[in-house]
Amino acid sequence: MSKFSKNDKAWEKLFDKYKILEQIEKNGYFKISATQIKEFREPRLMVKFDHTVNLPKLFSENNLAILPITRGDYLIAHFDAYHKFEEFDSKIIKCTPPDYIQSLDFGSIPSEAIALNCALASGIIADFIEDDKIIATVSGRMGSGKFDFNIQDTESKNTMRVDVNNSQIEIDGAYEGVTYLTLFEAKNDLSDDFLIRQLYYPFRVWNKRVDKPVKSVFLIYSNGIYRMYEYMFEDEYNYSSLKLIKQKNYSIEDTKITSNDIQQVLDNTKIIQEPKISFPQADKFERVINLCELLNEKELSRDEVTEEYAFDARQTNYYTDAAKYLGLLEKRKDGNVPVYKISDKGKRILKMGFKDRQLSYCREIISHKVFNEVLCLVFENGTMPEKDTIVKIMQSSNLYNIHSEETFRRRASTVSSWINWIVELINE
Repeated sequence: MSKFSKNDKAWEKLFDKYKILEQIEKNGYFKISATQIKEFREPRLMVKFDHTVNLPKLFSENNLAILPITRGDYLIAHFDAYHKFEEFDSKIIKCTPPDYIQSLDFGSIPSEAIALNCALASGIIADFIEDDKIIATVSGRMGSGKFDFNIQDTESKNTMRVDVNNSQIEIDGAYEGVTYLTLFEAKNDLSDDFLIRQLYYPFRVWNKRVDKPVKSVFLIYSNGIYRMYEYMFEDEYNYSSLKLIKQKNYSIEDTKITSNDIQQVLDNTKIIQEPKISFPQADKFERVINLCELLNEKELSRDEVTEEYAFDARQTNYYTDAAKYLGLLEKRKDGNVPVYKISDKGKRILKMGFKDRQLSYCREIISHKVFNEVLCLVFENGTMPEKDTIVKIMQSSNLYNIHSEETFRRRASTVSSWINWIVELINE
């Protein structure tokens, strides 16, 4: 992939034409219209940055973010616009949907909307928001009306006032009970952070339309787990006052996995020959699974994976290579463009129930000599071996195209991370 994405190139032209950096230095912000943006690329592709990793190069290098203020105008400034997800609790609460529900396939959840419906039907939403007689109410796109707010400037550390007038907002789901109205933002991709606007703008709109308190909840669904985060704004007029209230994880399936389950997989897995594919450099195995879920819905080019998922270009390469290494993805060329799709093995695993799915991923990992030997050492000694020990195992395992000590040590962190993922599955 080229170093600069299409967004990078288009924003570079806009910054140059309108002297955006100079204007921000002078005024603290730059107001830009959709008409101006469209001179170089479609605005809907140029302003949707749900995670900091999606920001164009000029934005990330200069600590900038962009927020909508009308249906066709945006402000660019040193906004404190994103929030890093807190570490989630490892405990998983099991909920069971009613046995009369036939129109939802709880084992196949292709979209955020279906994830919300499954969470509602199984009682997950009711348990998390702790309200009675909840009813699904508003959802979809709507106008924001007028409101203003303060937001922190990350450079000056002062607050800046922003006026919003009929910007477009979108609510994935709203559930009203006796006590609260709860607004949901739902995602089916794992990421390190999120754009606070996705919670704040809907909160401001509905907080003045209803008399009861408004809750803001972020739902992330992946690999059979519903991760729920409830946030509040300590100052409703301050975008930067976000605070986590609670976090819980739910599943509709039985998630119990024992050490004996893992040991049986270890005992019965044969070591395969190392493939001629780059040894993984992708520390978060949950995101390898999540990438497979994304590609299970449709083929995507390398650029599309980068644009649609919470990856930068380098991470796209690392994580697609990691999934290919395990035989979960396949790559083909459309002209000179790499295109990825889920493999037959990847599809088969995704159709399994929670326990069998996790154990199948374990099997694919430990069919490789390095991971197998490191997991054996963990089970024998009760602790992760030192990095030097992992590197020695790697050096004796005929890995493809790794030569330098530095590369071995860098890839060793993926070995320990994936083995930790396996061990942390144990919840007996």
